[in-house]
Amino acid sequence: MISLLLALLFMAPAFAQTRAEPADATNFAAKPLLTAKKHMIVAASPLAAQAGDRIIAEGGSATDAAVAALLVLNVVEPQSSGIGGGAFALVHGPDGLTTWDARETAPAGATPDMFMENGEPLPFRTAVASGRSIGVPGLVRLLEALHARHGKLPWGELFQPAIRLARDGFVVSPRLTHVLARYASRLNGTDAAAVFLPGGEPMSAGAILKQPRLAETFDMISAHGATAFYTGPLAERIVAAVRRSPRPGAISLHDLTAYRVIERPAVCHDFRRYRICGMGPPSSGATTTGQILMLLDRFKLDDLTLDGPRLWHLFASASRLAYADRARYLADSDFVTVPIEGLLDPAYLDARAGLINPVEAAKDEATAGDPPGRAGGLFAPDAQEDLPGTTHLSVVDKDGLAISLTASIEAPFGSGRMAGGFLLNNQLTDFSFRATDADGVPIANAPAPGKRPRSSMAPTIAYLDGKPIVLTGSPGGGRIPEYVAQSLVAMLAFETDPATAAALPHVSQRNRGTVAIEPGMDASITDGLEALGHKIEEAEMTSGLHIIRILPNGILLGGADPRREGVAVGR
Repeated sequence: MISLLLALLFMAPAFAQTRAEPADATNFAAKPLLTAKKHMIVAASPLAAQAGDRIIAEGGSATDAAVAALLVLNVVEPQSSGIGGGAFALVHGPDGLTTWDARETAPAGATPDMFMENGEPLPFRTAVASGRSIGVPGLVRLLEALHARHGKLPWGELFQPAIRLARDGFVVSPRLTHVLARYASRLNGTDAAAVFLPGGEPMSAGAILKQPRLAETFDMISAHGATAFYTGPLAERIVAAVRRSPRPGAISLHDLTAYRVIERPAVCHDFRRYRICGMGPPSSGATTTGQILMLLDRFKLDDLTLDGPRLWHLFASASRLAYADRARYLADSDFVTVPIEGLLDPAYLDARAGLINPVEAAKDEATAGDPPGRAGGLFAPDAQEDLPGTTHLSVVDKDGLAISLTASIEAPFGSGRMAGGFLLNNQLTDFSFRATDADGVPIANAPAPGKRPRSSMAPTIAYLDGKPIVLTGSPGGGRIPEYVAQSLVAMLAFETDPATAAALPHVSQRNRGTVAIEPGMDASITDGLEALGHKIEEAEMTSGLHIIRILPNGILLGGADPRREGVAVGR
């Protein structure tokens, strides 16, 4: 199969532009596979990817490119990420792999019942729009920390592409128009409406969107560093936006100045002959993706095909078990015991794999297992939903510095509240709204002061013989671990190229009793899954996989998800 990939190198252009997709329509036709020799970035917008490409071409590092691209994404893809949110990053550099936790934190004034009123959980949309949903943002601190460790170009220079686009405007894309129209009713009456719904109507594709207040904020941070975000007038605007009625939040100036990015140990596991590494708690990404892959590894994948139902039966069955464990055990490990090693213990997963019938679907909801190292008291399951307001980028530079980074503001357009021209997240709605179940058993992912809510974000790097060979990750809310696992199965078990892997139709089973498939799925897979006993439902699954594969000769292959308008750019 390597020979096939090498053949593709000579068929594809050295620099590829791909079309922007209108959005959220299921599209299984792979975008062009990009090949490059020196560097590559794959991001959710052509403008962001091109900005990162230019930064590297001008002598910058992969970190510099990631900073510039993420700032541009704040301008042109505001519904998904930005400096009002947080991120997780995997960085493979000269000293090996580091993982960075820039997840938002609950303020010191958070309480276990912050999303309860009159003994009942708040309606979810009510909670999202409240100040209580907003966590202390972490992205700016992360960008500064990454630049301090691996940056080459001056900090201020990395802001210039985003400043120009915010100040002078950019052409609104079909996807942004589609998302604005879809969420217009939720944005009405919010700060975001004044920017994105002028005259009460969503901006149309082809219109020019200018964001002068965001340009001013970027100017300030470019000149004074992250301190300008976490202290002073900008911090005061953030606090004022959070503490505004209705249902004000508790973030204080002290919460902002106290925020810290945390370097955490990578969570790694084996899959076939590869080593897969990802982000540990408070993300559930690496453990959930890892359990799916390791459970699949206990079956004979070589006898299966990507276009056959048996593979996806096993995938759905593995996912069902992984999500049962995720709901019970995954939370901020600084606050509760998370049995990471036990969840990925081969003997434990041998036993869990025994619950999978290779020719028949399970009929009931899975229960969590009993992994080694779990706390003495068992937590109650938490089924809190993650929303898909997220973005992912992958970047590799000529020196081999490789970054897989997923950033988010949680729901599309976050809380709808703004400060300094940027949207504030609603990440605290990733906490369980209830602190205990009906029997009084504590829920691991309950709110607490300083705690980071559980996430599904799963930036991932796969290794072979100690060298990175695949960078992958995706937006997509609670289904992110499934999207990432599927991309790795396609590339590492079936040797597909990144563009093909990103375009595969999705199958999802989050222990909900049904298997979700995308509209347009081949009937042979759908019928085959039903014949095996699965209940099928169609669901929109707008992933945004942005993948780089590094071949043994150093050539880079890049693929962007056709469901969104992302592209791969390189030289």
